[in-house]
Amino acid sequence: MTNAGRTWALCLALAALAALVAGGCGAAAGGDYGGQHPDYARALAGSPPPLAALHRQADQLLPGGLDAYEARLAALKGYPVVVNLWASWCGPCRFEFRAFQRVAADYGKRVAFLGVNSEDSDDAAKTFLGEAPVPYPSYTDPDKGIFHAVGASVGLPVTAFYNRGGELSYLDLKPYFHVSELNTDVKRYALAEAGGSG
Repeated sequence: MTNAGRTWALCLALAALAALVAGGCGAAAGGDYGGQHPDYARALAGSPPPLAALHRQADQLLPGGLDAYEARLAALKGYPVVVNLWASWCGPCRFEFRAFQRVAADYGKRVAFLGVNSEDSDDAAKTFLGEAPVPYPSYTDPDKGIFHAVGASVGLPVTAFYNRGGELSYLDLKPYFHVSELNTDVKRYALAEAGGSG
């Protein structure tokens, strides 16, 4: 390889590293949220009662583990449900929160959104939710009971899609780096189950 070729390869490697730091390590350090998020009150006004109940619990960490989580899914039958499993220490989880903020605002009147905070401390999770608020609660999952129950096995983040009957219809094991990716999967695995196309 010529000197020019080596220089070009080094530049590409440094650019890739910079992108990784901005999207991973930088996000793990807190990201650039600044508390900004959609106007949830306006976007979700008039939601059906079961979904409005979720919105009233926005950013709360709910105890009870797997039993409480399954009871909530049962109470949400009739609505498709999108569940994001995350942790405050997980860079990709933090990065994809922007997508969940936007999509939960766009579809939260038709689709139930829930979080599951896995293997995390409540203090760290609450701090992060203060930086990147979402219009739904998260169940605490310190022992990974919910994580294993949905069939996850690799790591975080994980997104589970349930149909209107409360059955798991799709499990995504990779982060959503773009709003459009999550938007597409909500239409495909959630709204399609609800009889609509978005």
